[in-house]
Amino acid sequence: MTTELNINLTKEQLVLEGTKSNGLKFHLWTIGCQMNVADSERMQSALTQLGLSSTNSPDEADVIVLNSCVVRQSAEDKVTGQLTSLKPLKKPDQIIALMGCMVGPDTKLLKKKFPHVDVFMRPQEYDPLLELIGKRIGIDPAGCVGQLLPKIDTRAYIPIIHGCDLFCSFCIIPYRRGRQVSRQINEIAHEAVMLVDRGVKEITLLGQTVDAYGHDLETQVDLSDLLYRLDSIEGLERIRFLTSHPQFMSDQIIDAVAALPKVCEHINLPIQAGDDAILKSMRRTYNVEEYRNLVNRIRSKINNVSITTDIIVGFCGETKEQFQNTLKIVEEMQFDKIHLAAYSPREGTIAFRKQIDDVPYAEKKLRVQELEELQKEIVKRINLKYLNSYEEVLIDGHERGKWKGRTRTDKLVFIDSKKSDLNGKMENVKITNTSAWSLKGSIT
Repeated sequence: MTTELNINLTKEQLVLEGTKSNGLKFHLWTIGCQMNVADSERMQSALTQLGLSSTNSPDEADVIVLNSCVVRQSAEDKVTGQLTSLKPLKKPDQIIALMGCMVGPDTKLLKKKFPHVDVFMRPQEYDPLLELIGKRIGIDPAGCVGQLLPKIDTRAYIPIIHGCDLFCSFCIIPYRRGRQVSRQINEIAHEAVMLVDRGVKEITLLGQTVDAYGHDLETQVDLSDLLYRLDSIEGLERIRFLTSHPQFMSDQIIDAVAALPKVCEHINLPIQAGDDAILKSMRRTYNVEEYRNLVNRIRSKINNVSITTDIIVGFCGETKEQFQNTLKIVEEMQFDKIHLAAYSPREGTIAFRKQIDDVPYAEKKLRVQELEELQKEIVKRINLKYLNSYEEVLIDGHERGKWKGRTRTDKLVFIDSKKSDLNGKMENVKITNTSAWSLKGSIT
């Protein structure tokens, strides 16, 4: 799932960062997954610690940072468009930085294509930009920048494992984010405590294969051990994690989700396709029957669990009959949400090198539409079950005249209430209306 946003701190948040403004401003633009959002939040923290203030306008910025995504062609095109638009507008002393998954180990082609960009940084790589800014303003970043924490909010992301070792044939991530590296439990727990002290109520643990957490560490720990540790933090109210991989979703993890009161009953478990031959071609490490058994095991152990998934349609060689198998498994599994995409070749991947993108774009589009229509009806039926129930909702904002928040099962709820101080609060909400997209409720 990709998102596109501008990340900026309020004046109050700048004060809490403990910085003194040096008059410079930065503009930070982000597209991509939650890992990219987390990276941008940490870059934002570093820049404010250097004394820069944020601006929504690139024209006003002394430093422009674009955090890129290349998982889909559409995302890469947006990044390219942003970079191209900045070229004629660049000022003599302005710094433009490109970070994220568009930046690989070799930046020669990028430098040639975008000569107006001053610095290129791979995911989780912040120092090159900080050092360049430090030289411009005459300070040592190492002496000014401490721990990088996300902006203050009700919810926060914590990356717990970087990179991926699986090399699915369609995926560029291992080539851009590197091999799998887990953080230590104590380090993650310390960060969670600091976030709770700053007002965070819910944390989401992030990783490309989040349930593979700990497999690369010398100590014998896994995601379930981390969940037990975080569940004991006083003041923390909710814990989520994504994205999981079927290969690593162990019974220990499932049992931890079922047992721990703070861990939400929501699991993102990508299937990618509903046909065994396509799964094999994708280099996925399971078949449809194994996936089905895993979902059934999860549902038998975790009461009222919501399960979301990722699906790619139109992968190399996918026939109409094979796509029908995907429709069948979607109908059978009754997912709460599908992150759906048409396959787009990614240069450097195994599929790009060894397979043929032979499904026409028009056919991919038709398959996306058919799957979207099926999923829409499924979610309508699922959400209807919430009608007249009371759900625990963590409220995190105000939109279109209503408060909004999410249930433990990650359902978006819009709430009618005359109260003016609900942001960041946990409320028991009566669901009064449902649709495929969201729930509506009221607080009595």
